[in-house]
Amino acid sequence: MRKVLAALIGLLVLAGCAADPVWAPDEAVQAARYRHNGPPRLTLFTMVSNDTGAGGHSSLMINASQRVIWDPSGSFKHDAIPERNDLLFGITPEVADVYTRYHARKTWHVIIQEIDVSPQAAERALVVAQAYGAVPNAYCTHSTSAILRQVPGFEGLRQTMFPIKLADQFRQIPGVRERVLHEYDSDDNSRALEDWDPVRFAQSRNTS
Repeated sequence: MRKVLAALIGLLVLAGCAADPVWAPDEAVQAARYRHNGPPRLTLFTMVSNDTGAGGHSSLMINASQRVIWDPSGSFKHDAIPERNDLLFGITPEVADVYTRYHARKTWHVIIQEIDVSPQAAERALVVAQAYGAVPNAYCTHSTSAILRQVPGFEGLRQTMFPIKLADQFRQIPGVRERVLHEYDSDDNSRALEDWDPVRFAQSRNTS
């Protein structure tokens, strides 16, 4: 019972649970569109409390005809990253890096689980995520598992409210690779976004 209570508290405590609909304009989404040259891939992120071991958030990066992050009821917001109802567009390698470092800090670590899939499966995940809609508070894992269950090869996953339980299920799928990101920055994760300047980064890359 104590483990269940700790998991429920973790779901509510991790910063980032907003169910308000967001709809970036077409021109912003098109301008940010990014297709990663790697294989079609699904990457499950699970944010875990360093204090209790309870899961606090689940999200899903989808590399299909474009790369996006399904970040249900998440707090990762930046003017340079268009969002439509919890789906973030324009996930370049730099944005993916900032996203993971934003969530990893002295009180939380991130389990990163990835699996290469068929182009059809990746595109199915993208279509389902685009159609899902804004997610209510604390339903991040519920919605992420619901999306995965509609992707060929992932139908056997059980829908759950608990991030750790979803990560445990995902881990059992043949071909899943896993790593864990620990960082020890301040618990004020807004600094990760404040310190990231996409214009300055682009300029430095062009001159290097």
